[in-house]
Amino acid sequence: MTAPPSEPAHRTWPEVVGLIPAAGQAKRLQPFPCSKELFPVGFTNDPQTGTPRPKVAAQYLLEKFRAAGITKTYLVIREGKWDIPNYFREGQGVDLSLAYLVIPGSLGPPDTLDRAYPFVAPNRVAFGFPDILFGPPDAYARLIQRQEQTGADVVLGLHRIEDPRVWDMVDAEENGRVRRIDMKPKATTLTFGWCCAVWTPVFSEFLHRFLRAEETLHTLRQLTDTGNDPGGDLAVGVVLQAALKAGLLMHSVTFPGERYLDIGTPENLAKAVRQFNSE
Repeated sequence: MTAPPSEPAHRTWPEVVGLIPAAGQAKRLQPFPCSKELFPVGFTNDPQTGTPRPKVAAQYLLEKFRAAGITKTYLVIREGKWDIPNYFREGQGVDLSLAYLVIPGSLGPPDTLDRAYPFVAPNRVAFGFPDILFGPPDAYARLIQRQEQTGADVVLGLHRIEDPRVWDMVDAEENGRVRRIDMKPKATTLTFGWCCAVWTPVFSEFLHRFLRAEETLHTLRQLTDTGNDPGGDLAVGVVLQAALKAGLLMHSVTFPGERYLDIGTPENLAKAVRQFNSE
């Protein structure tokens, strides 16, 4: 008797964990009364009492993680930013398990993210900046789905950018495959830039090795040029460009009708408060 044909094997992807860099000093907002990740932007209803309570900036990102089925998130904070763990604690208020890594300083977001390498190396990572508010609510669910469909090492979430001169712009094929990333170009025909990402252990390993490579160390002054980052920090876009050059597969999901807002400047913070308090 012939055995029935077996079902085709399905790849089992590693768990997705959230990863948030929160080690910055909010230099563009100083003097500031708290960590910018905790500045109230809008209101939400208390799940127990139903009464309105302030909703802080980072909560929007954490809620998107939770909506994608993510249950664990690591926040990498700088010494002194104790108000963040004091506020979110273990994550009960956002229905996530939160862990905090405390560092004395950082070269920039890639260095901050890499401090979590021993904890996230086996996992896929959902990454976002806690001071960039963006839609849609299911953004990470869609990025994860695209990653599983394509097997990409990195999937970027793209939004239509108002001023490309202050953003990392992305050139992608019609199927979403990323061809190149132009960082804060003075002039460009590109209209979409990236706001969020999901990546596999392949990119986590690349990031880890990139930061320690002799070429990176020798060209660090050039890589931290203010043309890449206004504050002179090492930017995530620099690592993404290097990953593309090294042959990593990068795809994207475009959210053409969705809003985004970087609240790292006084003007945009005021805009966010007006916008979210009126909704």
